[in-house]
Amino acid sequence: MLTKKGKYGLKALVDLARLDPGETAFITEIASRNNIPKKFLDTILLELRNAGILRSKKGPGGGYSLSRPASEIRIGQVVRTLDGPLAPIRCASRTAYEMCDDCRDPDTCEVRRSMTTVRDAIADILDTMTLEDFVNNPGQPVLPEDELVAKRAS
Repeated sequence: MLTKKGKYGLKALVDLARLDPGETAFITEIASRNNIPKKFLDTILLELRNAGILRSKKGPGGGYSLSRPASEIRIGQVVRTLDGPLAPIRCASRTAYEMCDDCRDPDTCEVRRSMTTVRDAIADILDTMTLEDFVNNPGQPVLPEDELVAKRAS
């Protein structure tokens, strides 16, 4: 499940993606426009800056802006940066794998195999979706419908 941190981070990025090229926004402006607690947003934007998704500028004309075009920022990277691995359980994670305490054989565990399929489906969508998709096509499938159906069937 997407945490509040992830949700607020995505809302802030959408806000910044709507700015004119070269324009910046202060944290207080982003927080106010999106009803996000400012202190929490401070932490979120710092993480996104450290991950190379945002850049910041101090002084007059300062604030935050995207570090690259919205079309190059993948939602999967944002969610992983703020919320960690996409897998619903650790044993299904590619990047933070941990064997379950109660598991005798991860290779034959039905729960792990099923959750790996779930992880792959989530990653397929979020790693294809860009920030530009969020701004221009909210709620629309990123993949063509026939490709989504084919992925579900396999």
